[in-house]
Amino acid sequence: MTDISPTLQALIDAQENPFVLIEPDYHILAANQAYQSAYGLEAMQIVGRFCYELSHRRTEPCHQHGEDCPLQQVLSSGTRCEVLHTHYDQHGSAEHVQIKGFAIPRPGGGFLVGESIFRLATQQDLDCDEMRLIGRSPAFLRAIEQMTLAAASHANILLYGESGVGKELAAHYMHRHSPRSSGPFLAVDCAAISEGLFESEIFGHERGAFTGCVGRKQGLFELANGGTLFLDEVGELSAAMQAKLLRVMESGEFRRVGGSEVLHADVRVIGATNRNLMTMVGSGGFREDLYYRLACITIDLPSLRVRRSDIPALAEALLARINQANGTRLYLAGDALDRLMAYDFPGNVRELRNILQRAAALSAGSGGGGISASAILIDGIRVPGVQQGEAGAETHAPSSSPPASMRGVERGYIAELLDRFNGHRRTVADTLGISERTLYRKLRRYGLG
Repeated sequence: MTDISPTLQALIDAQENPFVLIEPDYHILAANQAYQSAYGLEAMQIVGRFCYELSHRRTEPCHQHGEDCPLQQVLSSGTRCEVLHTHYDQHGSAEHVQIKGFAIPRPGGGFLVGESIFRLATQQDLDCDEMRLIGRSPAFLRAIEQMTLAAASHANILLYGESGVGKELAAHYMHRHSPRSSGPFLAVDCAAISEGLFESEIFGHERGAFTGCVGRKQGLFELANGGTLFLDEVGELSAAMQAKLLRVMESGEFRRVGGSEVLHADVRVIGATNRNLMTMVGSGGFREDLYYRLACITIDLPSLRVRRSDIPALAEALLARINQANGTRLYLAGDALDRLMAYDFPGNVRELRNILQRAAALSAGSGGGGISASAILIDGIRVPGVQQGEAGAETHAPSSSPPASMRGVERGYIAELLDRFNGHRRTVADTLGISERTLYRKLRRYGLG
């Protein structure tokens, strides 16, 4: 192993971020004090060990597990690179980092690789009251990097993502890592507010502003002053609601309903939608000026099917919460995890959670036993011509009639559930494995609300 000069060690020590110098065979040649602190080791405990052994807790290089390897990229190209990784700190906790790799000429020929490590977020940073952002897939790490960079700015943000990917969790994360973190974070589901109540909810009202109004109410925009207002399902706003939102976002000024005083609030807006707003702009369904006011920064949150490698860790964390709530010690058997890994999860993480809740309920009698594949009721919704068999399997009955459209099947099944559960929407949503607000949109779409 090559010894380094005192001058080179001094340059390494001058780096503020954790920095490590690595041989082409992955052995660590030198590390600065910040790197030693990050992993809780002294230089003599680091030098000579494999980089992946310390940072990844693995016995093989990270590229053998499908991750981007900065050392390999630098040596193959001879130029610098940037990759995203999940590392483990001195306490064994996962943290998401960006690594910048550099080719450093070696005396006598060849290259060493210098890696500078920039921390993006620890797992504790990604926690919230109900759930946390979990993953180490490339798609997930790219999203974390984008959110971290966006959080540091003061610009409004528009989150794109399918239902259930964790858009509100992402908004919470960006608020906590923003200059506004000491201010309030408020969220509103735009799909659940009727046009008649929009002004009162967003801007507030004065006493006597309308029949039955007995006191002053501050609106969400006023309450979010100095902080962040999260507008979920912003694509569901009507044209009139869009116009009112645009005015307050442009000037920061508003009046409570029934009031004459002009008020001002400094609010950062994070919008979220599962619809293509640019397509809606083209068809006249969404205001172009509001779109550009909202979409100063746009971030796409990946669906679960494009970060399938995160399913085991997500399932483990979700099941741990379910066990804590139920006082059980259930775990996923191998065949159950195989079934989850083979599924596309159109409802994403929320659907995974609901599937596991049902599986835990079916397996609760075993107390601390395993959840088998038979308890993973992914195909729990029957459709015409399909009969539910033993252990959740499906058998297809012959049918001479043409198949119904999927929209028609879904409408009929939701109507059946509403009738079965006497209109109790929460129960219907839980049975479908979707959120209440997603059910609300479906009820409106099918004229069932």
